[in-house]
Amino acid sequence: MLEDKERTELSDLGEFGLIDRIAKSVEITQKSTVKGIGDDAAVIGIGKQKMLVSTDLLLEGIHFDLSYVPLKHLGYKAVAVNLSDIYAMNGKPTQITVSIGLSSRFPLEAIDELYTGILLACDKYDVDLVGGDTTSSVSGLTISVTAIGEANEDHIVYRNGAKETDLICVSGDLGAAYLGLQLLEREKEIFKDNPAIQPDLTGHDYVLERQLKPEPRADIIDILKLEKVVPTSMIDVSDGLSSDLMHICTQSGVGCRIYIEKLPIDHTTALAAEELNLDTTVCALNGGEDYELLFTVDLKDYDRLKDNPAIRVIGHITDKGDGYNLVSHDQIIPLTAQGWKHLE
Repeated sequence: MLEDKERTELSDLGEFGLIDRIAKSVEITQKSTVKGIGDDAAVIGIGKQKMLVSTDLLLEGIHFDLSYVPLKHLGYKAVAVNLSDIYAMNGKPTQITVSIGLSSRFPLEAIDELYTGILLACDKYDVDLVGGDTTSSVSGLTISVTAIGEANEDHIVYRNGAKETDLICVSGDLGAAYLGLQLLEREKEIFKDNPAIQPDLTGHDYVLERQLKPEPRADIIDILKLEKVVPTSMIDVSDGLSSDLMHICTQSGVGCRIYIEKLPIDHTTALAAEELNLDTTVCALNGGEDYELLFTVDLKDYDRLKDNPAIRVIGHITDKGDGYNLVSHDQIIPLTAQGWKHLE
């Protein structure tokens, strides 16, 4: 243990503060390391074709609750969220490794179920499971997936390329995964109070699937390639639209303005929010785990994307001095990062 009397709580620093602190002490010495800490994936390689590498760690009780998450869905999701990081670099995933830590409470059949989901995701997104590690654990299930991908150097998109007047675009719709989680948590609490009451999730298939079985947006990468559009910046929406947009703005040194009426929200998401007495816009901005792609494009590319139903323009990049803003009718509201916060 540290003997120094001074103590800084990790919650005071936050996940990205901790990452920044680590990154400042890291010295890159290999010529093949193109991009290290600080984006959705590391970029490695010499020559035009680069390798993309990203790792995510999922801990029972922090990232998932096995009281309502089926192991098959968990395996699928563990792969999907990692592949999303490769797509967020405008790349193609090719391989994964999977490492698990598990306690004696898990029988072989449970692990078979977990890997059934993992392999289903591999098959759907055409990636190979090429290795990993297994170890015992005294505190539940831990899953670590490393995704490996590839991209041409000229096509790789980082978080730091957004520039003033760029359009802000997002794929799909927002807030559904968060509402799915809230419904599952509600039914869990009801069951704890009265185990005789069966869960009532009727009519909420869409938001539940968005939470339990998210799909990374490989199709958006294909659309961008077909339309010959290379975004100026990109990130996947994992922590929430507001938080992830501010990551782009911070790293690009710009401001932003997005419009409430432009936020894409599915009608089933709105119905779930109404049932739970939650604000739909807040869910869309701060919910997280949508795994949609959030990206910026040059104004000249607007005509190439404007009619595609899979992509919505929700705002534009501004000068850094203008700050981060949300526009509601004639009202301008400062945008704050209230999404998922790690280490708290």
